[in-house]
Amino acid sequence: QVQLVESGGGLVQAGGSLRLSCAASGRTFSYYVMGWFRQAPGKEREFVARISWSGGSTYYADSVKGRFTISRDNAKNTVYLQMNSLKPEDTAVYYCAASARMIVTVSEYEYDYWGQGTQVTVSS
Repeated sequence: QVQLVESGGGLVQAGGSLRLSCAASGRTFSYYVMGWFRQAPGKEREFVARISWSGGSTYYADSVKGRFTISRDNAKNTVYLQMNSLKPEDTAVYYCAASARMIVTVSEYEYDYWGQGTQVTVSS
């Protein structure tokens, strides 16, 4: 069992930056692929980014590539999402998730544990 708690959300103007954190507890954090997803009002949850257990491999949705950076610190059991050049369309609840699978794509169904989410609002 893994417990995930996100933090760092808030209200920011377009063009600004935020850094989200996701603290994990429970089973060994470094065993899990970690991902970030988001859900805007009236829309389905969508993949944002993921990072391998070692941090050596990352993958991003096209909509955030070049603006967002995912990273992890296994010593601190924490994964981060640095969000720069934010746009109003980035407004959503952001969730971190953990997957115990060896191969993970962008599907939310491949993730085993989820945080409660943190709200990010970008004003124009």
